Amino acid sequence: MALSDVKCRNARPASKLLKLSDGGGLQLWVQPTGSRLWRLAYRFDGKQKLLALGSYPLISLAEARKACDDAKRLLLSGIDPAQERKLRKVGSTKDSFRSIAEEYVDKLKKEGRADRTITKVKWLLDFAYPTCGHKCIRDIDAATILAALRSVEVRGRYESARRLRSTIGSVFRYAIATARADTDPTSALRGALIRPIVTPRAAITDPKALGGLLRAIETFDGQPPTRAALRLMALLFPRPGELRAAEWGEFDFESSVWTIPEARMKMRRPHRVPLSTQALNILAELKKMSGAGTLLFPSVRSPSRPISDNTLNAALRRMGYSKNEATAHGFRATASTLLNECGKWHPDAVERQLAHIEKNDVRRAYARAEHWEERVKMMQWWADYLEKIENAGTRG
Repeated sequence: MALSDVKCRNARPASKLLKLSDGGGLQLWVQPTGSRLWRLAYRFDGKQKLLALGSYPLISLAEARKACDDAKRLLLSGIDPAQERKLRKVGSTKDSFRSIAEEYVDKLKKEGRADRTITKVKWLLDFAYPTCGHKCIRDIDAATILAALRSVEVRGRYESARRLRSTIGSVFRYAIATARADTDPTSALRGALIRPIVTPRAAITDPKALGGLLRAIETFDGQPPTRAALRLMALLFPRPGELRAAEWGEFDFESSVWTIPEARMKMRRPHRVPLSTQALNILAELKKMSGAGTLLFPSVRSPSRPISDNTLNAALRRMGYSKNEATAHGFRATASTLLNECGKWHPDAVERQLAHIEKNDVRRAYARAEHWEERVKMMQWWADYLEKIENAGTRG
């Protein structure tokens, strides 16, 4: 006798499992605990099998019958419905946003992207996983992505939210390239996020004030390697992370050149830095302190790890400079401003020494010259200039 909604609803648990049949193998199992579960008993390849169809009343009698009919159609086609469900589950997991995002990160690693870049991408994607991670990437729309972005934006992290949108877009474009998505929903979200107010990193560009900073560094009473790092930041103006992780093997003292490997460069290509006489003297002093290891600036906690990214800025704070007055990264703006203002050097030589890449594609094609000889002279002039304003406190 076929089941009815009333019979299903009124089914009461007993001391042991109660099986109510609807015919055709569809059964409602009433557990002693009170739960009611739909099951389909069928035979495939000569073996008795069982397929779970969900629980009642979440799955109604009509829905259970439809699922039963779908399973029987598969059986008529020679397909085991239980095996088909497993394959669908595996396929949906394989095509989930998280699995494709992890593939994308693995691709970046194989392309040799910097560890810092990989860490940043993974950190951003962690914000997306709670909302999007488990979903099949084809089922994710702009509204779903916006919910993930809003969860970051409400914390006041406007720039992180914008970068997350870009990173999610990269994952979708990878999915499109691998035939697992058709569109990139993030394109519809342009203008949907709060635009962050960009504040440039603090930098001292007045020669007299810069001379004061250099004198403060010279008399800094903290760790001698930290003082050496700040002096080299002023002389060589690399990105702070490029200097913090510098290794002795990167320095050619005979040729007076520091070659930063592409793995640590923002623009993913090696960068050469001419070493002035003053820089070579500082390095000679530093080698007596940390030359036994690989790193120029090993952490006091572990010689295999460099000093933290906050060490240099913390030293500036100890000297009395606020974050609105001076930062480690600000030495780059200082050098860029004063080298360009003095009018002695070609702007492209300055840009090349800063390891900047021309954003305009056409101009970049014509701006590949290293300007090496000019840069060698420029870096020695810059070191002499800093020495002069440090000693005199006036512009030379």
